Amino acid sequence: MKVVHIIEALGGGVYTYFRDLSTFFGDDEIAKNIETTIIYSGNRKEIDPQKIKSEFSDGVKLIHINMVRDLSPFQDLRSVYNLVKELKKINPDIIHLHSSKAGVLGRIAYFFLFKKKKVFYTPHGYSFLRTDISKTARSIYWGIEKNFQRFFGGTIVACGDTEQEIAKQIGPAKLVRNGIDIENIQEHFAPHQNEKLTIGIMARITAARNPEMFNQIALKFPDFNFVWIGDGELGPLITAPNIRITGWILDRSAVLKELNNIDIYMQISLWEGLPIAVLEAMALQKPIIATNIIGNKDAVLHAKTGFLFNDISELNQYFEILKDEETRLQFGQNALERCRDLFDKNKNFKQLVSLYQE
Repeated sequence: MKVVHIIEALGGGVYTYFRDLSTFFGDDEIAKNIETTIIYSGNRKEIDPQKIKSEFSDGVKLIHINMVRDLSPFQDLRSVYNLVKELKKINPDIIHLHSSKAGVLGRIAYFFLFKKKKVFYTPHGYSFLRTDISKTARSIYWGIEKNFQRFFGGTIVACGDTEQEIAKQIGPAKLVRNGIDIENIQEHFAPHQNEKLTIGIMARITAARNPEMFNQIALKFPDFNFVWIGDGELGPLITAPNIRITGWILDRSAVLKELNNIDIYMQISLWEGLPIAVLEAMALQKPIIATNIIGNKDAVLHAKTGFLFNDISELNQYFEILKDEETRLQFGQNALERCRDLFDKNKNFKQLVSLYQE
């Protein structure tokens, strides 16, 4: 069986997902039955394009095709042309598209193959859930998702429980949750004590990750330290003196060391699929405080692995509870157990194999 994955947004949590996917499907036993190719675009600043081939398994084939996130008619047509050319060479049995832009470009390319294939599509967070765009734009994105599904068909593979519920309104939907390499992440775990309670987030500084709210929270709690692991175009919105921005860290071990050194992980996203960063923090036994939105609420069990909030005023109570080290340790242990139950990449990629073989 030949499977081709197409992804435009190879950065952040999606990069981690695909690196782990390459390790799983590149394993000799799996590769005997499933030949995997990843067609990707490496334009994101948070990754080093030179490292992709060294960090991904030799057991999968990597093909780079330039794709851009924003609408660009000339570049998009060129991307589709190159996708068609590569897909004709490979002649896959299954095409699995990831994220909205690849979902559009990949399905158009599939149409021009003029051969019936199994098509799967994982949104990793629907574009019509974005809150940084107008209601009209959200309606357009909804229409694109609905009409492309109706015209091209295929099965939606949701990465989280709530995403699946939304996907069912668009077309046939299955659930294969995002997973992480728990044992590898656990190797970076070490007990750590900060003089001041330290709250961290790991993400690109974009509208989706709500840097204005993070700044507002830091100003509200001047006695705590805050860390933003990453960088991004909206960095100037972060002005609170008790926030440290690490900048881009391209070394995986250094990133996980920073993550291990915080006391509480905070995810204040405006929209999500199922955030890998939250799962990684859970695997490092960090309690999570997160906005009560799609994706976050699929990962966090309120009052057991962390807290979900709708308004900043709720944080006084939650920080007060998590000031206690024993409580943080218990929440962190609960978070790790939840990861092992639901978000183990090996279990979840096996579900994907079963789906391909149906």
